[in-house]
Amino acid sequence: MSLFIASLNSGSNGNCYYIGNQNEAILIDAGISCREIEKRMKRLELNVRKVKAVFITHEHADHISGVATFTKKFHVPVYITSATLMHSRLRLKEELIKSFKPYEPIDVGSLIIIPFPKLHDASDPYSFIVNCNKINVGVFTDIGTPCHQLIKHFKQCHAAFLETNYDEQMLDKGNYPFVLKNRIRGGMGHLSNKQALELFTTHKPAFMSHLFLSHLSENNNCPGLVHELFGRQSGNVKMIVASRYQETAVYHIEHPYVSRLKKMHRRAASSQLSFSFG
Repeated sequence: MSLFIASLNSGSNGNCYYIGNQNEAILIDAGISCREIEKRMKRLELNVRKVKAVFITHEHADHISGVATFTKKFHVPVYITSATLMHSRLRLKEELIKSFKPYEPIDVGSLIIIPFPKLHDASDPYSFIVNCNKINVGVFTDIGTPCHQLIKHFKQCHAAFLETNYDEQMLDKGNYPFVLKNRIRGGMGHLSNKQALELFTTHKPAFMSHLFLSHLSENNNCPGLVHELFGRQSGNVKMIVASRYQETAVYHIEHPYVSRLKKMHRRAASSQLSFSFG
């Protein structure tokens, strides 16, 4: 069974990532309105009723603003730590609140979600790995620095959403206050293009097929710059810039063994067709 993944929105104006298989799906964060989540999933021909849970990375508004309405309307559980819930001030139905602990797998149908702590200036922030049938997809945004846990889990991913928040020169020369600049680049804020690229080039697994360049700053980064920077090092990995204005396409993530089998079957079929008409 393969995975279908998409960014519904990515940036300081809202973050929401879809990961699912043919039977069920989850959202990582719901930082855009319930109405927008529904509209964007409909445009992608994704069935919103397949969403069985929402997982929250941390309490910042761009990750939680649509959570209460979405989960109330579709009556799906919210996986959130007690510290994040307290600082978020979300008003959720008690029966929908599900807590989790670091490194303890959570089953949502045939999806297995593994949370692990990350470095970010929030109360109790987490990243997630989503596994299905030996396929791993990681969601790694809002990260101050690439710690050993991030590196360990990145090495396991067939696809990942990886933060490329800011270009160092654009941030340095921009008009942000000095305090805010230091918050962004101070080790508990966000990953720069340079940090993300070093993580990718140094620790990319040979089986990685897709990388979503995510959570780009509106003022301190440029989609074209990021795509060009990573494109020079992409190899066989497809690069997708996750927009802050619209959803990406849906991408189909398969285990490399399955992909190789399909290619072999296509080649065999093509050869048989050529022989038949030769």
